Amino acid sequence: MRIVKLTRLLLVSLLGATSAVFAAEPVLHNQWTHWRGPEANGVAREAAPPLTWSETENVRWKIPIAGHGTTTPIVFGDKIFLLTAVDTGRADPSLPKPEEQPKRPFGIIYPNTTYEYIVLCLDRNTGRELWKKIAIEKIPHEGHHGDNSFASASPTTDGERLYAWFGGAGLYCYDLDGELLWKRDLGTVNTRLSFGEGCSPVVYRDRLIVNRDNEDQSTITVLDSKSGKTVWSADRDEPSAWATPLVVEVGGTTQVITNASNRVRSYDLADGSLIWECGGQVGNVIPSPVTNGELVFCLSGYRGSAALAIPLDSTGDLTGSDKIAWSVSRGSPYVPSPLLYDGLLYFNKSNDAIISCIEAQTGKILIGETRLPGVRRIYASPVGAAGRVYFVGRDGDTTVLERGEELKVLATNQLDEGCETSPAIVGKQMFLRGKNHLYCLEEGQ
Repeated sequence: MRIVKLTRLLLVSLLGATSAVFAAEPVLHNQWTHWRGPEANGVAREAAPPLTWSETENVRWKIPIAGHGTTTPIVFGDKIFLLTAVDTGRADPSLPKPEEQPKRPFGIIYPNTTYEYIVLCLDRNTGRELWKKIAIEKIPHEGHHGDNSFASASPTTDGERLYAWFGGAGLYCYDLDGELLWKRDLGTVNTRLSFGEGCSPVVYRDRLIVNRDNEDQSTITVLDSKSGKTVWSADRDEPSAWATPLVVEVGGTTQVITNASNRVRSYDLADGSLIWECGGQVGNVIPSPVTNGELVFCLSGYRGSAALAIPLDSTGDLTGSDKIAWSVSRGSPYVPSPLLYDGLLYFNKSNDAIISCIEAQTGKILIGETRLPGVRRIYASPVGAAGRVYFVGRDGDTTVLERGEELKVLATNQLDEGCETSPAIVGKQMFLRGKNHLYCLEEGQ
């Protein structure tokens, strides 16, 4: 039998008096160390977040977050970590002012002011700031899409170190008390139309993976997580994309799977060699892959639709072959990543509240392109817990479904500000980052 283990089921922990070992599942499942959660698929298996909330119901705390960031918060123990970028207003007179710049698509401007790139640590139970570090002060080398930010890659932790990636502003490693351990400048890149970067780093054992698909030379780089030194780096034939890689162990080999426009690729984490590749995605790829242990599911939805189920034990080029387990060519997401919840694959169409649910192993469509009530537009990736599926809308609304083969709405909720980032769920709490505040939602508050 093929032996496959998700990377998120192996997390280094220093809890209590235990020395650094791979954590047991009960410990792991009470953390949210990666922007897609403990299993990298959006599921918080042991969590029980609230079903309903509003500005006056089930809000344990709500705190303002300075600046602008589109990173999902992560949680380890009683600490929350998130990133933001604050415009200081200090202008460089040698750079053109916004009003003096040529018109660009989407109204994008190149900043002429210095930004503070900030790492925040908050108390999970109160929202109180425990520490704040300015990683760097810098004028960004390019702009970003109005829905993006200069702090768009979610941080990650192995339970001992925190990794904060600001793209062209650098990579920073802290201990969980805020002491800087190392930093790396991986250079600047030019993204499509200056949309900005957004791919989150992934930590696996003693390796840290950074993928950068852009309009210059795209690369994937693997660093030693303790020192920040490069272990290997490989060039990629890809235009700009923003999908965070997935790490999976398959039969003794650790695969790093990247989703992108030209190819989905699997690299050997040990040396960067290519294991398999598969074409078939559309442009501007953002959704991250998910896996059920036998197949990996890769989706994209900009100017077309693609959803492919690829066997993890593949080798070589699978493009257009019968080795692909199944494919769907409609209804797939542009920005949000899919949710894989106990055999059911949930996703929305483009950035709209039109959802589908597929039996992951077979590709059977259970819910096909159905309008979701209570939500209009979606950037956040859906999450699952307590037998429920949560779809968070850009207008601050959330529709909660019962996990199942039919569409059953359990609740619709509304907050006062928009939400572009994906939720984090730990224990009885859900953390939602609005445009100006971070919310901690909990039953009975």
